[in-house]
Amino acid sequence: MLSTTRRRTLQALGLGGVASLAGCANQAPTAAQSLETTTEPAQQQSPNVVDMVAADPTDIPDPIDRNEPAEVDVTLRPEEVTAEVEDGVTFTYMTYNGQVPGPFIRVRQGDTVNLTFENPEENSMPHNVDFHAVAGPGGGAEATMTNPGETANLRFKATYPGAYIYHCAVPNLDMHISAGMFGLILVEPPEGLPDVDHEVYIGQHELYTDKKAGTEGHHGFDFDAMRNEEPTYVLMNGEKFAWTDAGRGPAVTAKTGETVRIFFVDGGPNLSSSFHPIGSVWETLYPDGSLTTEPQTHIQTRLVPPGSTAIATMSSPVPGDFKLVDHSLSRVARKGCMAVVRAEGSEDPEIFDSDPK
Repeated sequence: MLSTTRRRTLQALGLGGVASLAGCANQAPTAAQSLETTTEPAQQQSPNVVDMVAADPTDIPDPIDRNEPAEVDVTLRPEEVTAEVEDGVTFTYMTYNGQVPGPFIRVRQGDTVNLTFENPEENSMPHNVDFHAVAGPGGGAEATMTNPGETANLRFKATYPGAYIYHCAVPNLDMHISAGMFGLILVEPPEGLPDVDHEVYIGQHELYTDKKAGTEGHHGFDFDAMRNEEPTYVLMNGEKFAWTDAGRGPAVTAKTGETVRIFFVDGGPNLSSSFHPIGSVWETLYPDGSLTTEPQTHIQTRLVPPGSTAIATMSSPVPGDFKLVDHSLSRVARKGCMAVVRAEGSEDPEIFDSDPK
């Protein structure tokens, strides 16, 4: 629930429960129109103010321990919400289930997914979802195209393993994805994944706003900045430095020697990520989320294009903060793109000594 203090802060910034938001036309487009460029729509209002949109990076379903395919029920709700990008700066996000990235969906190869797609009546525009894990027209985008107040159902079989993005695919899909409408679905192979001690879920994307980064108040969406691919912010999990000490704390705290698996998705809509763990390397890495190719080992930086994923593991024999960044480093220093994995345990000066005598 939004605290009274935070609500008053947002209202003092001039929201008053109303946010500037560009979106789609009032009527849902036809399937043939779903990827066409449309004229810029009128600004809309979003009265739904929330305390945070940054997805909890540890909110991941447990690994699958069954040996047979099953039916899995999934509900996605596109939710248009206003929240802080950083202290004093607000933006109206478009989300799945109120978080960025959307919920981590975990199934097994051969499972049948029963998707319920609920577009709440209080939304101002149509939404849908395109799963890269779906073998079917539009990845399900046409089947799930809904106006506010409508519900659609989609049934699909997860036929190939891997980690795949899902995202909105309406007209102005780039704007919807930029505003937060993307997530990750993991299709585990029948044998599962190797055991690890911790799993973390991180999603990177860009925000294009009509004010400079750090300018207090509400930021509207800037189509010209998006056309020019000049983002105001580049974010992990929807907020500037969300899962660091400057935000809500480390993404995860592990003991030294424990293995941490990172599920990473680049929503984009435009920028590739040079994904790197400062102070470590990716000990095992599945490029593009592929689980049918041999993993790479000891990779320092992995390029992840928009609309793709990576699965990577790391560990540390010594304590400290290990920063997950886009190694296009101005995006870290100037635009907010970082998360932290913290290792706790005993020092080992034979491996790392910060103060040798």
